Amino acid sequence: MNSTTSALRLSAEDRLRALAGPDATLREDQWTAIEELVARRGRALVVQRTGWGKSAVYFVATALLRELGEGPTVIVSPLLALMRNQVEAAARAGVRARTINSSNVGEWTEVQDAVAAGEVDVLLVSPERLNNPDFRDTVLPELTATAGLLVVDEAHCISDWGHDFRPDYRRLRTLLTELPEGVPVLATTATANDRVVRDVTEQLRLADGDALVLRGALDRESLRLAVVRLPDARARLAWLADRLGEFTGSGIIYTLTVAAAEELASFLRERGFEVAAYTGRTDTTERQRAEDDLLGNKVKALVATSALGMGFDKPDLGFVVHVGAPQSPISYYQQIGRAGRGVRRADVVLLPGAEDRDIWSYFASLAFPPEPVVREVLGALEGAGRVLSTQALEPMVDLSRGRLEMVLKVLDVDGAVHRVKGGWEATGEPWSYDGERYGRIAEARTAEQNAIIEYQRTDGCRMEFLLRQLDDPHAAPCGRCDNCTGERWDASVSEEGVTAAQERLRRPGVEVAPKKMWPTGMAALGVSLSGKIAAGRAAETGRALGRLTDIGWGNRLRALFAEHAAAVPDDVMQGCVQVLAGWGWSQRPAGVVTVGSADLVADFGSRIAEIGRLPLLGAVDVVPVAPGNSAHRVARLWEAMRVSDELAARVAELDGPVLLVDSRVDSGWTVTLAAYLLTGAGAKGVLPFALATTA
Repeated sequence: MNSTTSALRLSAEDRLRALAGPDATLREDQWTAIEELVARRGRALVVQRTGWGKSAVYFVATALLRELGEGPTVIVSPLLALMRNQVEAAARAGVRARTINSSNVGEWTEVQDAVAAGEVDVLLVSPERLNNPDFRDTVLPELTATAGLLVVDEAHCISDWGHDFRPDYRRLRTLLTELPEGVPVLATTATANDRVVRDVTEQLRLADGDALVLRGALDRESLRLAVVRLPDARARLAWLADRLGEFTGSGIIYTLTVAAAEELASFLRERGFEVAAYTGRTDTTERQRAEDDLLGNKVKALVATSALGMGFDKPDLGFVVHVGAPQSPISYYQQIGRAGRGVRRADVVLLPGAEDRDIWSYFASLAFPPEPVVREVLGALEGAGRVLSTQALEPMVDLSRGRLEMVLKVLDVDGAVHRVKGGWEATGEPWSYDGERYGRIAEARTAEQNAIIEYQRTDGCRMEFLLRQLDDPHAAPCGRCDNCTGERWDASVSEEGVTAAQERLRRPGVEVAPKKMWPTGMAALGVSLSGKIAAGRAAETGRALGRLTDIGWGNRLRALFAEHAAAVPDDVMQGCVQVLAGWGWSQRPAGVVTVGSADLVADFGSRIAEIGRLPLLGAVDVVPVAPGNSAHRVARLWEAMRVSDELAARVAELDGPVLLVDSRVDSGWTVTLAAYLLTGAGAKGVLPFALATTA
């Protein structure tokens, strides 16, 4: 080591101690990466386990580059939680960090001015900002021209082979081509197998410059992996309530759906535990409070979906429990990596469920659409010859809002469309659908689902199994998991716990929120419905027995629909009666109307009418229509639904509202339009009631 290199390393060690404490020393791979970035101005991909110190690499490198007069570091970071942690960590190292993201729009101008004035060492931006027209056109060019280092954190997100692919990340390919010569680039991740590593190096053009790739051992010696098989949802809830107090410290309980997280959190609170739900539906302020409560050990656990994933940093997290298996070993490893970073032992337990495959199938249905659908989006933009917003495009193409936005982002990255103020425009550039790649990705997802099933069944080392899925060359038996030690969690559950879980899971009734606005652009589909649904024409707040995604009634209802039952079973009917008894409506229904006359709905409606001693007035005629986005579904229903003169006369004679009965509520547009037609015929109100809702 020459004197210059020696001085650089000493300076790097000083910076690390400021960041991590007086006893901290650089790992060899940390120093190798820092040297590559600072001394050689090269490019590096660092694949190391969570907690290894990847952020130390870019904060130390930033400090050294700033001392050499280089511009600020730009870190592309995926989650707000990650940004908050990184700003705090940077401050400890004497590095001035600021963020630009969707939660601090009011600060953007101030932050941009501070960057221009040289008062910011690190700017953290979300990938979505990279193609925000204002940011892309006014801020990014100057930032790119003056950047001293570009960091792509959680780089597996750039690869659609990765477990958390985000189309916005692929915009980095363009950004890299615009960087001045000699600007170093660092990509980091904890969860990348060989296929993802190859794709990331290709996407970020790291391979072109013989980039340094540093892959370390991903095992963490504190983790104790186990699988506990229980017969049903009530046993899993009871087991958690019986055992949660045995786990050391505080931790995370992951579920596969929002409904399951909210239901499980409510049950555990009833059983005396301080827990909070954390999902994509949780308000931003509530999320921050929940994170702070977990960091401060004010709660035993957060019951979370994958919304609590990358970026949450709690070194003393004592356990991670999964109620339901994620659909790949790689995403499972990513989530359990939250635990055990600063403690000697952390327990990791998987409680798989029979419904897991159904949930995976639903997520798979949201994958990138087939070519004809994508061509339809592109054709709509090209045919318009002008800028169209996402809302304006919805009536033209039969895709949900989320999938439409995904398609537009991919087309934008591929150069076929361009995002501008007000929406999107076609570029006229040729575009080809990479069907072969999407097919291989679908096959890979199926293989990953099979692998997580194999993980549950294996009698070999569980950690070694996960590490081999990540192509970790250091994979070896851990000697700590339940299979290695033969030490297994007791799978018994208390009678009291089972009874409480049964009561909770069989507690019927969820609200069905009414629609208040018609979809945008209905006139383009020949339907004269627009704006706010007129007063007195909307459905009132309805009820359903349960959500299909629930871990209680959801399991029972999914089985009912899978069997294509023609009649409502007695146990389900009893639950419906409980919902009706506890509804608390302002005026009791005066009659029952069904949506269509299919066997299951007809049986449901007649039995409700009999039990409630209400007249069964008839059915709203409806022809089954194909699913689609809101605008297309309403347009199809408008053509397919009618209220007969006989039914109109009956509902007009009632003194109270109609109980509108259907088997399930999905988008909510069927009951919305039925209510609109019934109130138009003279109904004094419409109360939707269904067996199930998917909301």
